[in-house]
Amino acid sequence: QVQLVESGGGLVQAGGSLRLSCAASKNIFKINRMGWYRQAPGNQRDLVATITSGGSTNYGDSVKGRFTISSDNANNTVYLQMNNLNPEDTAVYYCNVLLVIGSYWGQGTQVTVSS
Repeated sequence: QVQLVESGGGLVQAGGSLRLSCAASKNIFKINRMGWYRQAPGNQRDLVATITSGGSTNYGDSVKGRFTISSDNANNTVYLQMNNLNPEDTAVYYCNVLLVIGSYWGQGTQVTVSS
């Protein structure tokens, strides 16, 4: 069974920073890709950033230069460092892992940026 445990969300003022973490089950043999997506009320779920097991990264246009994704493959953990946050970054952030057997989502963590 695949479990994802997210942490690090919260309330921050515009211009501030937050760091999200997502730990996947230790019993997963191989994760092909880990990433973060976000969904604001009334909007679709959008890509924030992904990172492959080989370290290749991909970012959504709105976060390039402000957010950094990284991973600890030995511990099946992915991080998202978010800097220079603005109110448009307010959303529920979801962790995602892509395995051979399928794609799995975390429960989501709220990030709220006040102006």
